[in-house]
Amino acid sequence: MSELVEIVDSLENKVSKLLHKMELLQQTNSRLRNELEKTQQEKQEEKQLVIDWEQKYNSLKMASSMLGSNTNKTEAKLKINTLIRELDVCIAKLAD
Repeated sequence: MSELVEIVDSLENKVSKLLHKMELLQQTNSRLRNELEKTQQEKQEEKQLVIDWEQKYNSLKMASSMLGSNTNKTEAKLKINTLIRELDVCIAKLAD
């Protein structure tokens, strides 16, 4: 009988340890999920920052070419033509 009690006590002890380990793993998992979410948010913010800087760079490049820089005159003309076409489309839609 005492042998059976020892087995039950041993099982209870092992189950208790397993439950404790499970709780620790759940906490670790939760912490890692939070870190992942934070990292993904930071990545998204950095991506947006890169897009913003690219737009600023393109604007500066366009302004430079419009101020008389010979390097990007063709590109500036193409951009102006594209903008004019877009305006024509908008005007046509408004006229409908």
